[in-house]
Amino acid sequence: MAKKARVLKKLGLRDITVFRLANRRGFAAIARNCLTEGRSVAQACSRLAKACRRQGYGLPEGKLPGVTKSI
Repeated sequence: MAKKARVLKKLGLRDITVFRLANRRGFAAIARNCLTEGRSVAQACSRLAKACRRQGYGLPEGKLPGVTKSI
């Protein structure tokens, strides 16, 4: 039996928050209660896309958000 394609709800760039981790090496990305960490902004966002896909959300392709602040 073939699996049905899952329709993902689209998230905008405003829904994603990326920040530099204080006292640690790397960045973190948050969207819709999904928190991921990575050594670069791109790695944190790619991990976030995978985590959001599991929850039924799709992140926008292309432009990555910039670093907003350090926490």
